Amino acid sequence: MTVANVPKAEVAIAAQPCDAARAPRFRALLLAPVLAFLGVAVFLGIGLNRDPSLLPSTLIGKPVPAFSLPPVKGRRLGLSTTDLKGQVSLVNVFASWCVACREEHPLLIQMREQGFVPIHGLNYKDKPAEAAAWLDAMGDPYTRTGADLDGRVAIDWGVYGVPETYVVDREGRIAFKQIGPITPEILREKIVPIIEELRR
Repeated sequence: MTVANVPKAEVAIAAQPCDAARAPRFRALLLAPVLAFLGVAVFLGIGLNRDPSLLPSTLIGKPVPAFSLPPVKGRRLGLSTTDLKGQVSLVNVFASWCVACREEHPLLIQMREQGFVPIHGLNYKDKPAEAAAWLDAMGDPYTRTGADLDGRVAIDWGVYGVPETYVVDREGRIAFKQIGPITPEILREKIVPIIEELRR
């Protein structure tokens, strides 16, 4: 019997096993984009709900990166690796365009007035005139200020964004990293105890 002579009903019955075999593969193809979307959504959800200030730094306990920066316009003292040895100090990454930097700036000014610890500024990707005008208007809490115009030094420091603040020990090693603005609570509960411990 040739195919042409096979009744249509028999042809339909014979085709069913092939369609049944293809069905799971077809469903998998339909589900793949949905599963991929859900995976990305879960990944982003975890990332967005994580406190960025709790992200670990691979540089903790290691020497500060080798660098040398010229001073911000209108300042005399730049900032380099050798300036961060000999005493416990803070390095604060800031920019005139950074809104959160404005929040913490009065606290940095207060710390400078109290003389608790030398504070050095790492000015990140700022226009020289704008950085100078910002410090002139807001007050300059920094002992030394390096102008990181292209952001390369900040990359070496592992900067996620501004502001960030690092506690550096006498040997020039990074002891602590604060991501985001310093608050009175962070200063009191984290930074001050670390500085006092490093001075012992």
